Amino acid sequence: MNSCKWQHRLSVKALGLNKLNDVRELKDSPQVRGLVNKINYLVRIES
Repeated sequence: MNSCKWQHRLSVKALGLNKLNDVRELKDSPQVRGLVNKINYLVRIES
């Protein structure tokens, strides 16, 4: 995450992801979807 925008770093923190390969299970809400869509190049989504 050295070359990403600082706003994207904050979005990753807001999702509760702190380290590489962290896994979180979050409720499907518009707020979470917005954060994930913003940083889709940094995260992998599995359903």
